[in-house]
Amino acid sequence: MTRFLSEKYRGLVPYDTAGEHEPGAFVKLNTNESPFPPSPRALARMAEASATLNFYPDPDGSELTAKVAELCGVRPDEVLLTCGSDEALSFIFMAFCDASRPAAFPDITYSFYEVLAGLNGVPFETVPLNADLSLRERVSWPSGRTLFLANPNSPTGLALSRAEAERVVQGNPDDIIVIDEAYVDFGTESCAPLIHTYDNLLVVQTFSKSRSLAGARLGFCLGSEPLIRDLKTIKNSIAPYNLSAATLAAGLGALEDEAYTRANCRAIMENRAFTEKALKDLGFKVVPSVTNFLLARHPKLSGQELARRLKEKRILVRSYGAPEALLPYARITIGTREQMEALLAALKNILEESHETC
Repeated sequence: MTRFLSEKYRGLVPYDTAGEHEPGAFVKLNTNESPFPPSPRALARMAEASATLNFYPDPDGSELTAKVAELCGVRPDEVLLTCGSDEALSFIFMAFCDASRPAAFPDITYSFYEVLAGLNGVPFETVPLNADLSLRERVSWPSGRTLFLANPNSPTGLALSRAEAERVVQGNPDDIIVIDEAYVDFGTESCAPLIHTYDNLLVVQTFSKSRSLAGARLGFCLGSEPLIRDLKTIKNSIAPYNLSAATLAAGLGALEDEAYTRANCRAIMENRAFTEKALKDLGFKVVPSVTNFLLARHPKLSGQELARRLKEKRILVRSYGAPEALLPYARITIGTREQMEALLAALKNILEESHETC
């Protein structure tokens, strides 16, 4: 860092994007993207929008906002569009967290929460997961905190039911509860309907996973109109035109083709079940998942060793250097059936090689 960097950022540890690689160089199963291209309707809408890129986009994304509201059963004034769900989380940290209102989140969860806390100078508290990496029986959370709850959780793949998540919201009526639903479309219930019951609830979703638009950077936040108004104040003070016309158009096209999204989600869930069974047959222990990834470990190989040896075979998965509970695990994105068969063949080969060297 230079001597010019502000003192408040001297100790900042940024989000680790070391897992990013150019598509095509590897079988890419490390960053939980969709293996399927964007909807043809999304691409067509995006192409149409390119003719008007000399103009600023609609700062409210009114047409897409209305479509998201329709999809989620809320009003347009209960929706905020953001540059990926990460921007929604950033706005929430800025609006609803400070020294007097710290953050809280599980000790094993999306690591960007801790980064955003550091960026904004927000104290935070972590809450241990159960021994099986679940949150299922934990309904008491520290009060006086803004709580961030990834549901389904990453990197575990486990989820609370809507009723279980609602108990968390009910139990903390004076605190903002953020339900981060990046993976909600792969087998669990959204808490979106609950925003009309609880004025302290924010629900965040993304187009990156189920709608194949990770490269477009599009997400949204749902909440009561007063909460969304607060977030819009932050957004319009930083980036009033936070989404390009091309991104807005792609999002609209994706929502106009829900059949495409649903078919892709079904394929991913089928491939997840296929891969989970095959991994277990190879001796892996697999955490049950309702996401587009699996967290798996093998008694003979650490997660990092497994990731290293798969990379030698041109297959990328995610491993962890911390916390200690994750060291045995590798996180495997669910891809096409062909990709999963390539992964399984490589794993079988690695295990055979390990047996031969024992």
